[in-house]
Amino acid sequence: MLRGGIPYPSVPVQFRFNDHNIVVNISDREALLTDIRKRFRGRQGFALATINLDHLVKLHRSSTYRAAYAKQDLVVADGNPIVWLSRLAGHRVDLIPGSDLLLPMLELAAIEGVPVGFFGSTRQALADAADVLRKTIKGLNIAWTGSPEMGFDPEGDEAKTALEQMQAAGVVLCILALTAPRQEGFAAFGRSIAPGIGFCSFGAGLDFVTGRQIRAPRWVQALAMEWLWRALSSPRRMIPRYAACAAILPREAISALRQRGK
Repeated sequence: MLRGGIPYPSVPVQFRFNDHNIVVNISDREALLTDIRKRFRGRQGFALATINLDHLVKLHRSSTYRAAYAKQDLVVADGNPIVWLSRLAGHRVDLIPGSDLLLPMLELAAIEGVPVGFFGSTRQALADAADVLRKTIKGLNIAWTGSPEMGFDPEGDEAKTALEQMQAAGVVLCILALTAPRQEGFAAFGRSIAPGIGFCSFGAGLDFVTGRQIRAPRWVQALAMEWLWRALSSPRRMIPRYAACAAILPREAISALRQRGK
């Protein structure tokens, strides 16, 4: 299939929502970084989404979110349930969390001489992240940062102004520190306003760098129990979210099995 004029590998797994198809089209990190390097060198933009079960819940509920997700050029599996569903469908997809992609993506940007922008979170959080990352990654050029106001509309005037400022600063890679569905909505909007910029929807990735948020220990991640760690860390917010995720698993498993062999 073709997206953004560049050929991609065969589709690993496909989730169907009414008349919409949301496709995981990058199966491993090496393939992703190879693709991004080509885009950097060709100054061709992209939108990268990291799909998880919470996103699937939102996709079922919102046609606007489905439309935004359909405009993502690159989609990877961020969460073990997505990996397991892909295997039920008969395809191999590696686990590629957005938080694990942040440093490799920025290191690649530094190697390729690509100016970077950060958008989302708070001004202080972005300033702290920029300070840590400049010290961590040699040659990293953080050319612009911006933090939206409360109630940010990902397709409104503030979004357009931010995109214009990024372009004026020469940004080629933009790390988005927003929540779903705003980050994917903004990335989709950015593809039409600033087609030369690559947008990575990494959510709390920059907060992990500064220690504002703490990820589960590696041994917990290895046991595929990071969801439980997060639920116990913030039960009032996370338990209802995970309950909604669990509720859609049976139908997603059936959908994956139906795709097996296709």
